Amino acid sequence: MKKFRGKKRYFRHLWKKVNDFYLQPDNESWFDFWHFHLDFCGTGEHSLKLRREHIKAHLALYNILLKRLERIEKPSQSWICIHEQDAGLDAVYIHTPNPNGDNFPHKLKSIDWHYKLPNTFKDLIDLEQFNVGYYKYEDGNIYFIQSKEQDMKL
Repeated sequence: MKKFRGKKRYFRHLWKKVNDFYLQPDNESWFDFWHFHLDFCGTGEHSLKLRREHIKAHLALYNILLKRLERIEKPSQSWICIHEQDAGLDAVYIHTPNPNGDNFPHKLKSIDWHYKLPNTFKDLIDLEQFNVGYYKYEDGNIYFIQSKEQDMKL
């Protein structure tokens, strides 16, 4: 891999994207598995340090969205997906009742909510505040992070 140049500028831009994120849901808003990738190009795959910084940014964005979702009166689900093999697929999700189909609430029955967190990002996630689950499937394994205060569990 070539040396990652412009790292300070890259992360300054990433955190600006998180802090300036504009989504103001209201009672008319609906989300059908809406999601936002902060590392769409998979930059976090190049080193653990880069991956950890992206996970911190996803957690910060998730906390911002949780506060904004408190304003709406309809039920909602939100979570973070951290993919083991592909950092470009990491995302923050929002899901509500929507006109596209009868798919709310979304339930994944095979998530292991008692899975032990890997040491690589164990210190980033406050287990008092978040539930962390592990989901195995043929295309890759995923960690689901969801607020304990969330009404609708996955």
